[in-house]
Amino acid sequence: MVMVHEVPFPPQIITSKPLSLLGQGITDIEIHFLQVKFTAIGVYLDPSDVKTHLDKWKGKTGKDLAGDDDFFDALASGEIEKVIRVVVIKEIKGAQYGVQLENSVRDRLAAEDKYEEEEETELEKVVGFFQSKYFKTHSIITYRFSAKDGICEIGFETEGKEEEKLKVENANVVGMMQKWYLSGSRGVSPSTIVSLADSLSAVLT
Repeated sequence: MVMVHEVPFPPQIITSKPLSLLGQGITDIEIHFLQVKFTAIGVYLDPSDVKTHLDKWKGKTGKDLAGDDDFFDALASGEIEKVIRVVVIKEIKGAQYGVQLENSVRDRLAAEDKYEEEEETELEKVVGFFQSKYFKTHSIITYRFSAKDGICEIGFETEGKEEEKLKVENANVVGMMQKWYLSGSRGVSPSTIVSLADSLSAVLT
């Protein structure tokens, strides 16, 4: 296992093929000079997909890529299978997490004039999925993004219970959910972006 801020992550996840842990980080906030960590994050990709879809950034340093929002937009929107695994460090109500996700996705869609009735309905479905849940420490939220059809399967598992799943099938909503975690300077976890940039720079070299 790979330790991400004392949280174990598998180095590889098997979906339709093996995906490798290529980015890791946390979401956190500083309160009165104390760092409070909320979640640990792992981003899983197939290195050969990265080479195929992001070849134009070959030879760039990790620092170059970390500051290049176009690169991360290409990663988020590319037809690449991705898994984002989020492990809870600090307990939180599912409703709070759902509202953060909803606000980010809605604002991003509205900024691109893509927030219509279908998107609103699908987003409400996602928020409803998290609404009744309590995110205990070590609970796991998994986003499995398919390569081509704009579908995401969200999984939630907490101690001793079977994983609950929700399929999200609106491509606009799915695209902005990816960007919540993967959109460079506008992503929710700067440490994950820096880690991904360094790994992907090495893959592309």
